[in-house]
Amino acid sequence: MHQFKKLTLIPIIFFGVVSLSATANNEMSNGPVFKDYGPNFIVEGGLSNPKTQKFKVAFDIAEQGSKNKVNRRIESLARFINMHVRAGVPQKNIELALVIHGKAGFDILNDKAYQAKYSSPNPNTELLNLLAENNVKIVLCGQSAAYMKISQSDINNNVKIALSAMTAHAILQQQGYSLNPF
Repeated sequence: MHQFKKLTLIPIIFFGVVSLSATANNEMSNGPVFKDYGPNFIVEGGLSNPKTQKFKVAFDIAEQGSKNKVNRRIESLARFINMHVRAGVPQKNIELALVIHGKAGFDILNDKAYQAKYSSPNPNTELLNLLAENNVKIVLCGQSAAYMKISQSDINNNVKIALSAMTAHAILQQQGYSLNPF
């Protein structure tokens, strides 16, 4: 008979993210980079030395957003950029990638394909274009695309198709990107 050891959960503290003396301003606002997306709070003392911080972060999204609304998970990339630039991190020090798979693939359809599927324009188009203009890499899982019958001609022009989401993440990790755990 196997004996199992009882596991004890140990709290983990992440240094340099939020200090104990940090205070939040209760006023949420968009900007400074994305004026219509990415609402965030100002947190005083939230980074130990924001001008020297560098971020290379990959976001993974599989969940489709609500019909006729911006996918909040896609908007999280705008929030990440807004809050860090507001905290003093130079925008040039922020490199993000968005890896999309599963039903979230429908959220990156171009307006023509989205209109044909949902009888309305894609609410994510403007945000996807703005993210790409701000050097965010946007990648669609080729396996999900094939399964859901999404072709290259159906997707936003700023989206590249990878062999798979797993492949995209492996390559991004080799390039120094960390994975943002949603």
